[in-house]
Formats: sequence, structure tokens, C-alpha cells
Amino acid sequence: MQDKMMDAFNAQTRQMFEPMRKMNSLMLNNMEKMTQYQLEAMKRYSQMGTERIRSATAVQDAESLRDFGAQQAEMMNEISQQMQEDARAMGDMSLQFKAEMEKLFSDAGQQMAEQATSAAKGEQPGNASSKSTRKN
Repeated sequence: MQDKMMDAFNAQTRQMFEPMRKMNSLMLNNMEKMTQYQLEAMKRYSQMGTERIRSATAVQDAESLRDFGAQQAEMMNEISQQMQEDARAMGDMSLQFKAEMEKLFSDAGQQMAEQATSAAKGEQPGNASSKSTRKN
């Protein structure tokens, strides 16, 4: 009988902590994905900056300075577009995370409602059996 009680307790404990485990896993995966994306973005931006510095060191006369200035304008346009793409990608990742969290909470709420319903239905026979075991 104690084995059955311990098994039931373990099962209830697993059910109780399962949504938290799933949530922690989801949050960790999202954090990992966002961090990886930000590291890649930082690498792109630093490479762009390094290329510009190299181009600046190649300026030797007025004509190369003019070309460098034109390249700077193009570079600023590229950076602006890249930042918009990065913001869009981060926004998409955030929306995906939000949807996954909402689904997780919805599933957990539905599971809790089902457990409450089954507990309410099974409560009366459970009380009768526990009373009969106490008399023994």
C-alpha cells in the first residue's frame, strides 16, 4: 500500500513540475537562439567596421577620398538595411516564443482542469476506500 501511495505521490509530483520543466526548457532554447543571433549580428557589424577602417587607410589622394566618401554612404545604407532585418528577425523570434509560451500555458491549464474534474469525480470512492482502510 505504501508503494502505491509513493507511486501516486511521485506521479503527482511529476505532473506538477512538468509544466515548469517545459517552460524552463522553452526559455532556455529561446535565450540560446537569441544570443546566437546577436553574436552573429555583432560579428557582421564588426566586420563591416573593420572593412571601413581598412578602406580609410587606403585613402591617398583627393580622388580616393571622394570614392571613400561614396562608399561610406553605401555602407550606411547597408547598415541601416541590416539593422532593420535584424530587428525584424528578433521580433519574429519574440513572437514565436510568445506563441509557444501561450500554447504551453493553455496546455497546462487544460491539463489542470482535466485533473480537477477527474479528482472531483473520483473523490467520493477515494474517501470511501480510505475510510474502510482506516477501520482495518
